[in-house]
Amino acid sequence: MPTAKPPEEATTLDALRRAAASCTGCDLYKRATQTVFGEGNPRASIMLIGEQPGHEEDLAGRPFVGPAGRLLDKALVQAGLDRRHVYITNIVKHFKWKEKEGGKRRIHEKPGRGEIEACRPWFDKELWLVQPEVLVCLGATAAAAILGPAVRVGTARGRALSSPQGIRTFVTVHPSAILRIPEDAERAAEMGRFVADLRRASSRSGKAARPSSPSRRPGSGSSKGAPAR
Repeated sequence: MPTAKPPEEATTLDALRRAAASCTGCDLYKRATQTVFGEGNPRASIMLIGEQPGHEEDLAGRPFVGPAGRLLDKALVQAGLDRRHVYITNIVKHFKWKEKEGGKRRIHEKPGRGEIEACRPWFDKELWLVQPEVLVCLGATAAAAILGPAVRVGTARGRALSSPQGIRTFVTVHPSAILRIPEDAERAAEMGRFVADLRRASSRSGKAARPSSPSRRPGSGSSKGAPAR
């Protein structure tokens, strides 16, 4: 499978976003409405990483604006975080979907390893440009992409880990998983845990935008999945 190659001259998020708009690194672009790039504070201390855009994100061209995004917004407020002060993105930038049998609704389909790897250069450069202090992996796909396939949300959740770039990393559920919980009490309890996860990540970051520091670029650090100091 082909792999995207962001142009070297894309040295800002805006330039990278424009370049990603014409990405054909895998076949997902053929059925997606558009590339859905990350958004938020370009000097954010916290980067939230999901799996891929959904139906509403694909139409709007923005990450986390559908039902899961609205739940995330509520959780961020409860955790004392302002969405405008964090950076939100997905590992995969195009919506992978299948048609619901007997209807017109587009149903989310999990991206494959090849599609994740094809899209990886866009995320890697996004990470390099933002230089966050803390990563928050929302769900299993993001956690596996950042920390390796052996990582499980249930066992990694609540621990301060380290990405291969040496960035403090936390793992939690994807907001869509909370929405799928049928019982009100159970869903409320899981929402509380989710908010606590975001607070924990916030407590380990500067929380505000940081001045440019050319010497601090992700690229050197502890091994995959190692506890962060």
